[in-house]
Amino acid sequence: MTRLSIIVPTLNEARHIGELLRDLAALRARGHEVIVVDGGSDDETVASVGTQADACVRAAAGRASQMNHGASLASGDVLWFVHADNRVPADAADAICDALRTGARWGRFDVSLSGGHRALRVVESAMNLRSRITGIATGDQGIFVERALFEAVGRFASQPLMEDIALSTRLRRHARPACIRQPRLATSSRRWERHGTARTILLMWGLRLAYALGVPAERLARLYR
Repeated sequence: MTRLSIIVPTLNEARHIGELLRDLAALRARGHEVIVVDGGSDDETVASVGTQADACVRAAAGRASQMNHGASLASGDVLWFVHADNRVPADAADAICDALRTGARWGRFDVSLSGGHRALRVVESAMNLRSRITGIATGDQGIFVERALFEAVGRFASQPLMEDIALSTRLRRHARPACIRQPRLATSSRRWERHGTARTILLMWGLRLAYALGVPAERLARLYR
């Protein structure tokens, strides 16, 4: 059986981490591994994890460093990076294993945003289509990758933003991603709801364009936050 190491970076995610870990409980029961890597939360995130993960460790803040640290502790054949505000359907692991059996070396899921506003349906459709066309995945799409390939491309780059874009770009040179349309991962729409759908879309596309044009990730991270 292909064993997945599910790596979850967290920072002040006490409101969401419990739901995700309950989603993952059945996968742990089947022999998959869950590793939570906290970046210095000052809420109840770590306490909320309890015994619901195989490991809950601290690392320097920043998703790239947290996910790389989790990967260094992983024992699975395949690494699956899942955000704390994702919701994972019961058959998601089977979909990964099916993709790997058909020759995929890495991939991601289509996503659904949690909010009910119709504009969010347009946003999620655009996200999924863009990813299928470009072969670039974002972190909230649940990137999974063979452990050997992840190491071969140099892991996540040590940068505060766009680490998922940078990794996808390097992985794409080796193989096209598996784009799993069903089941979908659910991801929180809190950023769009908090800052407005149009404003958030413009910000994200602007940041990606600037990154493609060579603006340093450190500068973009200040704009993002």
